[in-house]
Amino acid sequence: MELITNAGCHLCEDARVVVDEITRELGMTWEEVSLQSSPELLALHGEEVPVLRIDGVVRDFWVIDPARLRRLLTERS
Repeated sequence: MELITNAGCHLCEDARVVVDEITRELGMTWEEVSLQSSPELLALHGEEVPVLRIDGVVRDFWVIDPARLRRLLTERS
């Protein structure tokens, strides 16, 4: 699971907290990927951050809902 973020993004800060809380609860890990690390990511998601990708598929952006994330990860495993 990846959380694509942008520096100085307040929504990204909120998303980090949610993702960290839910993944810790479920015993999973996640990776943060900076939008600036890739021109491709910047072109795809420049206005949508934060972006949550699970198994390479965009599952959420802007606001990460904890209940939805928990359900997506529980169904996945």
